Amino acid sequence: MLSEVLLVSAPGKVILHGEHAVVHGKVALAVALNLRTFLRLQPHSSGKVDLTLPNIGIKRAWDVARLQLLDTSFLEQGDVTAPTPEQVEKLKEVAGLPDDCAVTERLAVLAFLYLYLSIFRKQRTLPSLDVVVWSELPPGAGLGSSAAYSVCLAAALLTTCEEIPNPLKDGEHVNRWTKEDLELINKWAFQGERVIHGNPSGVDNAVSTWGGALRYQQGKISSLKRPPALQILLTNTKVPRSTKALVAGVRNRLLKFPEIVAPLLTSIDAISLECERVLGEMGEAPALEQYVVLEELIDMNQHHLNALGVGHISLDQLCQVTRAHGLHSKLTGAGGGGCGITLLKPGLEQPEVEATKQALTSCGFDCWETSIGAPGVSIHSATSLDSRVRQALDGL
Repeated sequence: MLSEVLLVSAPGKVILHGEHAVVHGKVALAVALNLRTFLRLQPHSSGKVDLTLPNIGIKRAWDVARLQLLDTSFLEQGDVTAPTPEQVEKLKEVAGLPDDCAVTERLAVLAFLYLYLSIFRKQRTLPSLDVVVWSELPPGAGLGSSAAYSVCLAAALLTTCEEIPNPLKDGEHVNRWTKEDLELINKWAFQGERVIHGNPSGVDNAVSTWGGALRYQQGKISSLKRPPALQILLTNTKVPRSTKALVAGVRNRLLKFPEIVAPLLTSIDAISLECERVLGEMGEAPALEQYVVLEELIDMNQHHLNALGVGHISLDQLCQVTRAHGLHSKLTGAGGGGCGITLLKPGLEQPEVEATKQALTSCGFDCWETSIGAPGVSIHSATSLDSRVRQALDGL
């Protein structure tokens, strides 16, 4: 069992192209978003396991001796198995959460306990740990915040129990695990996601684990080779929406107008494939004309998504504001509000970017300047994290 402090981070995700079409068997491109979730795991000898999630106001502690006495035979030993509804019900008893506990808080705690008890089940004694997780990702915005949380937990817990080695060498600021170790992290993170979401696709945790860009179609996930890191604005309209209702709306429109909507879905598929081709060609030395193609694909896909009925007046406003500054935007995820992405071409003057951000903020939106195609789950030295992240993880 490791006794050192671990600092781990994992990215969020956005859908670049293929949202809604993916439900109907088409290709979707998901990319790692460089707004990250950070975890600090500190072993100690207090006899407690502490979980602090400052973003959602959680501070919980459990007595390790009490957890040790639990009958955890309901957790399959040594194997990465899907949590059953019965297991989740038993975890609720273990968690000791009040009846009026918010859903987000309950699910975050249950995912932690499931991973902690399952991963350490083979150990003779459960360890005393202090775990703090803080995120730059807004929860519930379709940006993969729960997957980044599950990936950070899986990576840190597996490293602590020495199921996988700590890849960080002396003097290094940041490093990543081997392919084989990342596969194990991803498997466990998927189980955390199952506790939270029930039946997730596995895309969000895969993007957060591997980073870069992934292609998803009918349950098959593959990485794009050497995708470029693209600078973007990510804008949250803060308009709530129901993914379930939006997906049902597209299905109903397809049934009502099959000869109109089926070609739209085929066209979105072609946009995803063309984007995949261009990203593959960009590699290390992207050319300006390739950015122009990416902008055209963004515009066409946004029009298609509006035709599918998943647009929103807030997203129209986002596109109009960025268009006035010569930039190109589309919704990302379910639509009907939620988030949008805006591509920033190289050579764009910073005052122009700031003016665009200010205009979007004036609309009541939240806006971040960030990048996509970011590295996946990583381990850091304490000195490599900026002061803002360190303060958050120290609970300040």
